Amino acid sequence: MITPRWIRLVPCFAIVAILTLGIAGVARAQTIALRAARMIDPATGHVTERPVVLVTGGRIDSAGTDLHIPAKARVIDLGDVTLLPGYMDAHTHLCTTLRPDRDHVSFMVMATAEPSAARAVEGVINARAMLNAGFTTIRDAGNEGNYACGAVRDAIQAGRLLGPTMVTSGRIIAPFGGQFQLQPERRDLIAPEYFVADTRDEMVKAIRENAHFGAGLIKIVVDDQRYIYSVDDIRFMIAEASRVGLKVAAHVWTAPGAHNAAAAGVASLEHLWAIADEDLALAKANGSTAVFTPFIAAEERLLWPADTGVHQQQLSHLRAAIRAGIPMAYGSDSPIAIEGYDRGSLAIQKIDVFLEAGMTPLTLLQALTTVPAHLIGVEKVRGALMPHFAADIVAVLGDPMKDGKALKAVSFVMKDGVIVPRQ
Repeated sequence: MITPRWIRLVPCFAIVAILTLGIAGVARAQTIALRAARMIDPATGHVTERPVVLVTGGRIDSAGTDLHIPAKARVIDLGDVTLLPGYMDAHTHLCTTLRPDRDHVSFMVMATAEPSAARAVEGVINARAMLNAGFTTIRDAGNEGNYACGAVRDAIQAGRLLGPTMVTSGRIIAPFGGQFQLQPERRDLIAPEYFVADTRDEMVKAIRENAHFGAGLIKIVVDDQRYIYSVDDIRFMIAEASRVGLKVAAHVWTAPGAHNAAAAGVASLEHLWAIADEDLALAKANGSTAVFTPFIAAEERLLWPADTGVHQQQLSHLRAAIRAGIPMAYGSDSPIAIEGYDRGSLAIQKIDVFLEAGMTPLTLLQALTTVPAHLIGVEKVRGALMPHFAADIVAVLGDPMKDGKALKAVSFVMKDGVIVPRQ
């Protein structure tokens, strides 16, 4: 038999990819019936005992009790687990990995050490790790070099790569310097990590370039220099972003930066580690979502080795946000390589900090599902176990409403109807 010329020209790895995707297509076409001990609706907290979820073609057909299971369906009994919608992480950096031994926890060193191709490889590895931990949708908050995460996002969306649904921000927009401390001789090092925008024309260009290259949101750094974006600056960028259907996420690390972002009415405030109580109330009144990104002890030791008060500061602001009642979406941040963790296992550890701050298991589940679904703009297709929704499903051991830490015990992940192999 003569091998067709086109097959001879296809590399072996490409053939494997084609076959793998073909198998995934078959899996999506077959009806799968998931059985479990319980299922929780995050929006209401309602618990369904002994549910069945029917999945066909990547979407949920029905979910409930006493459902008719088609004769040819593949039935999977997951045992004493709770079925939940797939988790969402509203603040990640999948195409960034800071290596303490090389980068000294410096974005600038990392950015100059790795080309965008290497950053995309990091994104592929981290995307799969996030999916394995139960995160089926993520909002990437930039630091992706020259749109490296855009390539990962597009491959996942096209079905060529198994990973979470990705909404990316592209190049972060910031006043001169971004989050770097530049030297006059190497001021060019700011690009492509950040898009410098100090004038209105520069802001318009930055937003339009990001939109052109597929950004699903606009990320701005408000306050990492002595000069910060004003309320009018931020409102201008919100208006310009809205013209192309995009929301604005604001990195705010200081109290003045948080105030300006809250007053301007950004879609989300990121980090918020110095926000005043009155600005939490202002942000809530203006319809903003708070995306806290707590650090676990291993990260704190690397970032602030001499500061033992960081953890309590985080808890204090989280508790203030809980009291204020502002909608909160889960954010992991987690760009640092920590021994013993991959990106997904590190991201899910932040659950402990939210619980320590006093967040109830149900509110935390909402921060992982319904709140970020509305923030990202996928609330009509993801974030719930409902008919016609995407079959993004996780199962956790035990009952997370009785023990919030059970939210970390992910034992099963399905993404768009495809069962994710456990790693």
